[in-house]
Amino acid sequence: MEFTLTGIADEAGAHVDAQIAATKELGWKHIESRFVQVDGFDNGSIHEIPDEAFDIAASAFAAADIQICGVGSTIGNWAHSIEDPFEITEAQVARCIDRMGKLGSKIVRIMSYAVLEDSPEDDRADQLAEERIRRTREIISRFEAAGITPVHENCMNWGGMSIDHARQMQEAIPNMKWVFDTGNPVVIADRSKPRPYPRQDAWEFYQAVKPHIAHIHIKDAIWDKATGECEYTLPGAGQGYVQRILADLTTDGYDGFVSIEPHVAAVFHEVEKKDEDPVEKARKQFDSYVEYGRTLENLIAQLP
Repeated sequence: MEFTLTGIADEAGAHVDAQIAATKELGWKHIESRFVQVDGFDNGSIHEIPDEAFDIAASAFAAADIQICGVGSTIGNWAHSIEDPFEITEAQVARCIDRMGKLGSKIVRIMSYAVLEDSPEDDRADQLAEERIRRTREIISRFEAAGITPVHENCMNWGGMSIDHARQMQEAIPNMKWVFDTGNPVVIADRSKPRPYPRQDAWEFYQAVKPHIAHIHIKDAIWDKATGECEYTLPGAGQGYVQRILADLTTDGYDGFVSIEPHVAAVFHEVEKKDEDPVEKARKQFDSYVEYGRTLENLIAQLP
């Protein structure tokens, strides 16, 4: 069985043309859309940009014969607090459903809101777990009613705090599906352990949510315990068990998408370097995205 490869193409470039060009360069047919920029408008989430900007982007994807297999939404992500009014999320969900209908997309990435911290990795005792679960259940219900599969990511959010948190969510919402990111556990603190938190284990987390996985993100990294920093790598060169997980998915007959999220030349949630030449940055992003995709293709070709 062959995987259907796709990617979060804003890591190849913000502009819609760069995203299409990188996808074409790889010979792929799909994009998992997250952020996009078109002429005359600022870069922004595919479900939050102005209607005119969205129409331009959607038309460009269609003209290039590129399908938007899924949307990497910002709904409940690490930039949103569980203490914010739920009406904010409800509005995002409604806009996302409408635009996914226009794009013909059937998978949407969601999260369960930012971890409440007094300082980095100094968590508040009360994480408002019941409210997170209530909201996530409602978000899932609304998407499913629209014929869309919401997938919760093991990322920087409450459900990704540890395997224990993931299991608690799954038990509370049995129909919940996951997008498993191979690289996230390498860099995310394991909140089931005492401080100072160790990092998570990608293989163990994968095994914990495996029965509920409906989408895969490929990212890889190396965590340096001494410095407390990570280095993002090409797939298979880090501690994300990329080959082992892909081999296991193959054995189990996984027939969903495998989507690259390199973070090699562009880390989505980090502050940009102001002194970096924009032309050089754009070239580096584009080239590294294509290299990442080809490296993944070669890795898959070598699977047993």
